[in-house]
Amino acid sequence: MDEVKTLAVDPRGGSGEMFDRIAARYDLMNRIISLGIDQRWRRRTVDALALKPGARVLDLATGTGDLAMMIARRHPEVSVEGIDPSAGMLAEGERKVAAAALGARVKLRRGDAEHIDAEDGSVDGISMAFGIRNVVDRPKALREMARALKPGGRVAILELSEPRRGLLGTLARVHIHHVVPTLGALLSGAWEYRYLQRSIAAFPPAEEFAETMRASGLRVERAEPMTFGVVHLYVGVRDAAK
Repeated sequence: MDEVKTLAVDPRGGSGEMFDRIAARYDLMNRIISLGIDQRWRRRTVDALALKPGARVLDLATGTGDLAMMIARRHPEVSVEGIDPSAGMLAEGERKVAAAALGARVKLRRGDAEHIDAEDGSVDGISMAFGIRNVVDRPKALREMARALKPGGRVAILELSEPRRGLLGTLARVHIHHVVPTLGALLSGAWEYRYLQRSIAAFPPAEEFAETMRASGLRVERAEPMTFGVVHLYVGVRDAAK
């Protein structure tokens, strides 16, 4: 399984160029589409990293830096490097980091999850919110995370998913398949949010993705559904070599 490549739904989908086009409205759309719950999901992600003072964290697919900044605010003695392929998103993030006076501990730079610019075993935690879905070669990205983590280091991946069955799950699916693309078309761009809908549907079931994490060198601590299965929080640990 660790040699299988996961192809994006559309060759244009998830690219830095696509996110450049929506960067200015990305944060607003996140708040509206998630009904404001996305910040609570991010807080759970930060908690899952179980960071200690002095930790070094990589936030992959950092976008406009929301999660990177939350980590820095909640852990004043931690440094965070946010990495993203979109120059437009990073520009928005740099503005936010400067406004929050977090520039000494939050650094943003271009890069991608498949080629992490970090030495082996050099980081204490890796986070990624709503980004692994857009990675073409997910097993490679997960292997890179395992390589960069120190023994005992943790990865916390937050990702959208198809909601579970049941009445509330049905309502959540209606929201993702109909409300999200409509709002996206009105406030940002129709194609980009149709891509969002298709990419969620194409993402593997939770246990399948968890197995890919295991095959990539991470011990899966949990794959936790939240908000009727609209999102999952995947937490992995790099164990010490035996």
